[in-house]
Amino acid sequence: MSINTISPTRRSFLSHTAGGVGFFALAHLLQREGLLGADGPGKPGENPPASLAPQKPHFAPKAKAMISLFMHGGPSHVDLFDPKPELTKHSGTEYRGDVHYSFVNRASKKLFGSPWKFAKHGKCGTEVSELLPHTAGIVDDITVIRSMHTGFNGHEVSIRYFHGGIAGVTGRPTMGSWIVYGLGTEAQNLPAYMVLSDPGGAPVDATHNWDCGFLPPLYQGTVLRPQEPRILNLDPPPDAAGDVQRQNLGLLAELNKRHLATRPGEADLEARIASYELAAAMQVAAKEALDVSREPARVRNMYGLDRAETREYGTRCLIARRLVERGVRFVQIFLGGQPWDTHNNIRTGLPAICTRTDQPAAALVKDLKQRGLLDSTIVHWGGEIGRLPVCEGELDATAGRDHNGQGFTSWLAGGGIKAGMTYGATDEVGHKAAENVVTPNDFQATLLHLLGLDHNKLVYHHGGKAQRLTDGRPARVVKEILT
Repeated sequence: MSINTISPTRRSFLSHTAGGVGFFALAHLLQREGLLGADGPGKPGENPPASLAPQKPHFAPKAKAMISLFMHGGPSHVDLFDPKPELTKHSGTEYRGDVHYSFVNRASKKLFGSPWKFAKHGKCGTEVSELLPHTAGIVDDITVIRSMHTGFNGHEVSIRYFHGGIAGVTGRPTMGSWIVYGLGTEAQNLPAYMVLSDPGGAPVDATHNWDCGFLPPLYQGTVLRPQEPRILNLDPPPDAAGDVQRQNLGLLAELNKRHLATRPGEADLEARIASYELAAAMQVAAKEALDVSREPARVRNMYGLDRAETREYGTRCLIARRLVERGVRFVQIFLGGQPWDTHNNIRTGLPAICTRTDQPAAALVKDLKQRGLLDSTIVHWGGEIGRLPVCEGELDATAGRDHNGQGFTSWLAGGGIKAGMTYGATDEVGHKAAENVVTPNDFQATLLHLLGLDHNKLVYHHGGKAQRLTDGRPARVVKEILT
């Protein structure tokens, strides 16, 4: 048999008998070592080799990992985190300010006071809606930013601003990809950037939420399936397990040896292809990390796994904690579609999505804190926009709220974030950010800073220019919210 025949046969054999690890493990191994190269049109020699090996940050970091609980659709800040007595007082009257509507056919200028009560909680006295009783219990551990601002009311345009640094533009690396590019990973047997998808489907803007853009492919988010098995083909097929698997690996080792004898220039590549022991370790590590049944009942119940309403989202929040605990750098949890997009029936729609997510999100912060991981892990909660203070439709049981990118709320916890404070403010009815405005570029610069990265120095050369997450746009580190 000629070597030309052996080579494709060996690779085909590899893909079918690698103990079930397959492309997921092999690609991770090759890319982690930079053996796939930094493809793309960047200027030769200006970009470092593609690698997931741990990288030295620009300066000492406060955090080493991040979990983003992204709330697609635009949570209504005036009903959750930003109480407005003036809005309640004048509910039903005409708003005198200018309003930009997304849906003019249902537009109204009638002010719509929140149907839900707010109360102060914790030692810090942060006011939170009755819709979020579990989040109310962690206010002493979080900073609530009430002055987020994109300046755009649309979903996709604002999502891309938050993830990629420029409003509305696709084809750019998302923040998770930039972070992994800058820092690599401490997880030797798990992907550096993991995305926990929703069984209800992809979020709005789909894969643009975790795209690596012009960065090499190894920096893209690895998407886990929304149900078991969350990674396909981790287990070897029954007829290839045990002795059969060992025999297969022995045969592959011999084929590799013959291949290398005639192609010494491929030594590094073939050495990695022969590293099935490491691939097998990844196989074991992934299964172990994703198995929440290993957690005590009290922990599973804290996340709401004992309740139908919270079980699914709680499971993903618990997996996120298990991943960062094992060295994964960046984890995102998305919701299918845009469930916070309460254009109508907000009195039923908003409580439903709060019930689904409130307990698991709060449990994540509490669990990280109890394990001593909150100091080194940033937790983010928030969407791409908020909601208007005026009513969409009739001011009755079917009332809703239209989009509002002029002012809304997010919260952060851990990893160098001050605990128990609010920052910024919207105007008296919650329409526009009026004090200490925070843009997505400010948000990105601040998070990179906490991870030890200077947003101006984190550069990748592409298309004849030095590219940055913040794209040279005005961006400040919001030092007022940092420890």
